[in-house]
Amino acid sequence: MMKINDIYKQFETDEVVTKVLYGVSFEIKAGEFVAIMGPSGSGKSTLMHILSFLDKPSSGDYFFEGVNTVKFDDNKLAALRNRKLGFVFQSFNLLPRTTVINNVVLPLEYNGVKDKNNAARKALKAVGLEHRLEHLSNQLSGGEKQRVAIARALVNEPEIIFADEPTGNLDSKSGQQIMEILVDLNNQGKTVIMVTHEQYTANTAKRIIKMRDGKIEDDIKVVKRVDVRNGLKK
Repeated sequence: MMKINDIYKQFETDEVVTKVLYGVSFEIKAGEFVAIMGPSGSGKSTLMHILSFLDKPSSGDYFFEGVNTVKFDDNKLAALRNRKLGFVFQSFNLLPRTTVINNVVLPLEYNGVKDKNNAARKALKAVGLEHRLEHLSNQLSGGEKQRVAIARALVNEPEIIFADEPTGNLDSKSGQQIMEILVDLNNQGKTVIMVTHEQYTANTAKRIIKMRDGKIEDDIKVVKRVDVRNGLKK
């Protein structure tokens, strides 16, 4: 599904050049659950931004479904994001004085779906929040806000879910509930790509890519995954 080959990334500000990624290469197959880990400054967030078409590499190739995307313009990348990808962020990124259902409907404004409310209700039911449709998002707990964010990510029925520190702002119980949802989505066939600094959270994935100093330090298949429902490994 996704293949990056010899990806470099640098940022230029005035006369200062900051190099972030150095020749990163790997593949991600459909249906995988991949956690990207690394200390601050390791390049993990930059890598996720490139994988999710929020940024472009400085050099190298990125093949998505067999097509090299590095020459795609912003409009084509935006169309890919809207059709194929869903996003879950640490800070939720919800509109605070807007109802739950209207937050979830928002991505549908760009793709021509006719029955937007029905699609939003279906997504909210999938995360157990069908009873909160008319609540304002600023009336929700942190865990509920993240579930709304997941529903918003699901409403376009994407093939890939990108989750950037999805439990970072949550207590342990809420974090566990969010990971249960992501694991269930992966079990249903969704590809999940998650950035996290927490080893326990990473161990819920099937594969861990460890970053350091802009390079891949390790690429590990998880033999004993964390069972988030009972805290055991399996």
